[in-house]
Amino acid sequence: MTEATGAEPQDYDYKALEAKWSAEWDQLQPFATNLAGDDRPRKYVLDMFPYPSGDLHMGHAEQYALGDAVARYWRHQGFNVLHPIGWDSFGLPAENAAIKNGGDPKDWTYENIAQQRASMKRYAASFDWNRVIHTSDPEYYRWNQWLFLQMYERGLAYRKYSDVNWCPNDQTVLANEQVIDGHCERCDAIVVKKKLNQWYFKITDYADRLIDDLNQLEGHWPQKVITMQRNWIGRSLGADVDFVVEGRDEPVTVFTTRPDTLYGATFMVVAPDSDLAAELAEGASDDVRERFAKYLADTRALDSIDRQSSDRPKTGVDLGRFAINPLSGERLPIWAADYVLADYGTGAIMAVPAHDQRDLDFARAFDLPVKVVVDVTQAVTGVIPIIPEDGSMPEFEDLHPAKTGEALSGDGRLTNSGPLDGLSKRSGIQAAIELLDERGTGRAAKNYRLRDWLISRQRYWGTPIPILHGENGKEVPVPLDQLPVRLPEAEGLDLRPKGASPLGGATDWVNTVDPETGEPMLRDTDTMDTFVDSSWYFLRFLSPNNELAAFDEKTASSWAPVDQYVGGVEHAILHLLYARFITKVLYDLGHVDFTEPFSALLNQGMVVMDGKKMSKSKGNVVSLSAELDQYGVDAVRLTMLFASPPEDDVDWADVSVAGSGKFLARAWRISGEVTSPLGVDFGEGDRGLRRETHRFLADVPQLASGFKFNVVIARLMELTNATRKAIDSGAGPADPAVREAAEAIAVVLDMYAPHTAEDMWQRLGHEGSISHVKWPTAARSLLTQDQVTAVVQVNGKVKHRLDVPPTIDEASLEQLAISSPKVQAAIDGREIVKIIVRAPKLVNIAVKG
Repeated sequence: MTEATGAEPQDYDYKALEAKWSAEWDQLQPFATNLAGDDRPRKYVLDMFPYPSGDLHMGHAEQYALGDAVARYWRHQGFNVLHPIGWDSFGLPAENAAIKNGGDPKDWTYENIAQQRASMKRYAASFDWNRVIHTSDPEYYRWNQWLFLQMYERGLAYRKYSDVNWCPNDQTVLANEQVIDGHCERCDAIVVKKKLNQWYFKITDYADRLIDDLNQLEGHWPQKVITMQRNWIGRSLGADVDFVVEGRDEPVTVFTTRPDTLYGATFMVVAPDSDLAAELAEGASDDVRERFAKYLADTRALDSIDRQSSDRPKTGVDLGRFAINPLSGERLPIWAADYVLADYGTGAIMAVPAHDQRDLDFARAFDLPVKVVVDVTQAVTGVIPIIPEDGSMPEFEDLHPAKTGEALSGDGRLTNSGPLDGLSKRSGIQAAIELLDERGTGRAAKNYRLRDWLISRQRYWGTPIPILHGENGKEVPVPLDQLPVRLPEAEGLDLRPKGASPLGGATDWVNTVDPETGEPMLRDTDTMDTFVDSSWYFLRFLSPNNELAAFDEKTASSWAPVDQYVGGVEHAILHLLYARFITKVLYDLGHVDFTEPFSALLNQGMVVMDGKKMSKSKGNVVSLSAELDQYGVDAVRLTMLFASPPEDDVDWADVSVAGSGKFLARAWRISGEVTSPLGVDFGEGDRGLRRETHRFLADVPQLASGFKFNVVIARLMELTNATRKAIDSGAGPADPAVREAAEAIAVVLDMYAPHTAEDMWQRLGHEGSISHVKWPTAARSLLTQDQVTAVVQVNGKVKHRLDVPPTIDEASLEQLAISSPKVQAAIDGREIVKIIVRAPKLVNIAVKG
């Protein structure tokens, strides 16, 4: 960080500035947004709202400094900016804290919200404090329940028995997206499978749109996030193939991306924990059933990551059953093996061991046939093979996977495949699908990695599911006019996790009646996944106090989607995927007229210490409140954005918060030294300083809109130093150019250090808040240079510098250089051998001797 020379001012008091301007903002309300009565162009800037788990930390400090810089920039560009804040306040941490301390999750939550709110106001983010929402307020979660019922009515919310991800520590189910490498993403416990009757949202109905609409976001979202979403949805094109199983009425359908390799299928594998495996084992011998039961128990102890690891030895149980290959007619033995997952396709695969490494490893472990059906020898050897009529390849026998242990995974021509022989992969896939379709044993299909969103949670602190249950599986939606279904009070309930929701203990709340018939019914005791709360919250900010609707649809049409969303990349799959899904549902229901919630996304990096993530166990946690106390809000905010580009990590050990404070003091002092009056004609000022100012004003919009805030701050420091130089040794404080530069510094500085900027603006004689001052326009006439410096060298050594017009031609520049007395003295009568001219910046004269 560049520092000007000279004594630093003693009267820059950041604590006094913070107290002064926070009080002013409370009175002026400069960031309250009029959504309807303002004809300026609109910008909706949104920060991912926080969970109230304690006071703000360094990660919050970076995110809100970044989001606020964006919001303030667009205000200065003349936009009517909506920049709201709220709290994602349901969830396990509050409940676990209440269990630990014997309190009420609601008390813990709202105490933390009050603490965070005070810290946020201190941090001076330009939020509209009239639009605050808390997702744990009944006035908010009422609309979660409305959304659920809208989806239930259309078959998008449903309940079924299935194997689910179960966290044994938190005693609740988890969506697939909440399981990271086999562990609970919140408490890191190893996740197990458990069969339960649970509520789901049918996100798979939107799988194609969720992938295809990512094209709308190209260039506006980080490519990393787009790729992560595409991979998570995981669309695969191929065929559903029906295998007749001996002794079973219904065929088993298998999805494959390579139906062209069907002639190479030599066995079938089913997931041990699938219903199909249990059924097939039930019809097998006693010995098979016994071995299968033991194997199933062993499988359930593994997570899906371990099961699919290529390093594990392959294990399995022969179920003693056979399927018929629909193209070749061959009998294929059926095995149960843990490398196949129950939730992939139908939980069954056709094994083509010659061309799939996991299938080959299994075949070699159990001495099962390996049949080559894709001739990849050309790719391996560079030799174009001549395939005999019988499909054999004796000259390439050493490449056979059964011998090498390496599956042939490359592309090539089909062989040993009957009518498909000689076809390429692409043609073979199409031909195989046509054959299957013709025989009625298969069809073109798509498969997805994505699974329906499991929203049930067996915990107290969440949105109650608005369904009543009666005898014989009867389900009755709670009427809309009876919403919200409020949580019962926590007092008297045992909130400890025990496999069933604590709400079951609220008997007076659980027991109710059918609103139409009056017959006894029970309330659903599960609560919703808190990602439901955050999937549509950006719309509630548009109508936070609306008692008649979740949001005003006309206002949503005018203001949404969000123009700029700011938050961490850790939400690249969970939150963003769910918000995109719910937006598309609301679009289909006719409530919004757009299909993507966030038009642009900005991810920030982490704040680390000495290259490591901050954690209490490492003893490297930096307290945000301590940093604010020691250096001031503006210095911390400025440091956050000066340290690196937004997407990079900030290592707090490498920054100088004190240096930021010194820079702010220098800028602030300049504002108090300006003596030219308001309204002075800037055109009468020092032209050199004015050029510096206007080049700055011309460059900053592109830099700021591209989030290169660190570069903007560096340029701010340069202009501040240039202005100080003009005051001390040039134009002086009365020069109009000094006022112009000081005002430009204040306006741009408002993005990063609002207390200092506001005070500078006032010291410069202006009234009102600086936050809505229109960005000064750069004058084109000052963006071009009147003169440039041309360097004159003699035998490579600089002998003179000439101030010349930037448009000077080479002949004129050469003549000026030769006629210069200093250059003539350097030549000293010696013969000129060569002159090289690069107008307008260089003349190089070579002489003898």
